[in-house]
Amino acid sequence: MKIDWKGVMPAVTTKFNNDDTLDLKMFEVNIKAQLAAGVHGVILGGTLGEASTLSDDEKRILTRVTVNIVNNKIPVITNIAEQTTKGAILAAQKAKEDGASGLMILPPMRYKAGDRETIAYFKEVAKSTTLPIMVYNNPIDYKIEVTMDMFEELISLDNIQAVKESTRDISNVTRIKNRFADRLKILCGVDTLALESLLMGAHGWVAGLVDAFPKETVAIYELQKAGRIKEALKIYRWFLPLLELDINPKLVQNIKLAEVATGIGTENVRAPRLPLVGEERKKVVAIIEHGLKTRPKLPEYKNIALTS
Repeated sequence: MKIDWKGVMPAVTTKFNNDDTLDLKMFEVNIKAQLAAGVHGVILGGTLGEASTLSDDEKRILTRVTVNIVNNKIPVITNIAEQTTKGAILAAQKAKEDGASGLMILPPMRYKAGDRETIAYFKEVAKSTTLPIMVYNNPIDYKIEVTMDMFEELISLDNIQAVKESTRDISNVTRIKNRFADRLKILCGVDTLALESLLMGAHGWVAGLVDAFPKETVAIYELQKAGRIKEALKIYRWFLPLLELDINPKLVQNIKLAEVATGIGTENVRAPRLPLVGEERKKVVAIIEHGLKTRPKLPEYKNIALTS
C-alpha cells in the first residue's frame, strides 16, 4: 500500500493480559476505535508500544494481527529500533514479510553514532528494502540529531520519504519546508506541538494521546486542514493537559491509564515498567478525570470541505 505520509498516525500501545501475554482482544478493540475515528495510519512498536520489551515473535504477531484488522484501509507502519545495521536490515525484511506498508526507523540504539555513521546506517537499511521509510528524528530522547545536511544525503534514496519531527524546535518545520519543499514529508512527533506544527506546514501527526482519544485527535487535524482553526484550537486547548501526559518518562503508564478511562485499553505494562501508584497516580488520574468531565462536543469532522 502506498503511504501518503499525512494525517493522524497513532503510535499504538501494546496490550498485555494479567499474565504478561499479548492481549490481542483489547488490542483489536483499540485499533478498531482508531479506524472508526478516521486515523490515517497505524505505527507499531514505538516507545508507546513498549517495543524494547517485546520478543521478536511478539513484534511479528502484532504486525500480522494489525494488518489483518485494518484490511488495507490504512497503512501499517512498523518501527525499527535496533543496535546494529544487520539487525535493522533483518527487522525491515521481517516487517515486509508480515505485511507492513512502511517503516519508521530510529538511529542506532545505545551507540551514539556520528553523522557519517548515522547516514550510513539509514542508507544501508533503506537500500535493503522497497518499503517507504520515515526517519524518526528525536535528539532529546535518543541523543542523535539528523540535521538538514544529513537529510540532504539521505533523500538521494527514493524510499526515504518522511521525518517524524521530534526535535522540539518548531522552527524546524519551516527549515525542512524551505530546504526540501514536499520532498520530505513532516509528521510532528510531539503531542504538545502538534497543532502548531500543522499550522506551520507539517503534513501529519504521529500521536500518543490518540490512543485514548482518537476522535478528538483526528478532529483537530481535519478541522485545521479545512481552515476551521478556531474550532481546532478550542479542542486543542481542552486537550493540552492530557497531551502533556505524553511528554513524560512515564508516558506509557499515563496513556494506558487514559485508555482505561475511555474504555479502549488496559493498564497492564511490562516490567521493568510498573503501574503508577501513590501521588503520581492521583495526579494523572485527576488530569484524565477533568478531561473527561470537560470533554468537548465535536463537530462533524469527517469529509469536511476546505474553506475558501
